[in-house]
Amino acid sequence: MKVSENHQAYWRKNLRITGILLGIWFVVTYVLAFFARDLSFNFFGWPFSFYMAAQGSLIIYVAIIWFYAHYMNNLDIEHGVQEEE
Repeated sequence: MKVSENHQAYWRKNLRITGILLGIWFVVTYVLAFFARDLSFNFFGWPFSFYMAAQGSLIIYVAIIWFYAHYMNNLDIEHGVQEEE
């Protein structure tokens, strides 16, 4: 079965945004958490390491999920594969 050019372009864009968002997730989850103890400054009155562990990373995760859903809805419309309402 031959896959159309539209289908290939859709999956290329999908994989690219997924890779970028996974990279952001990795940096927030592992890199910032690992080096946060060395970043000894206050952020909204709390030590930065505490803020990233308790609140900051969760906010970024929600932003990643929102962005992915918004981006994929637009990509679906662009390539004509959106769900029927």
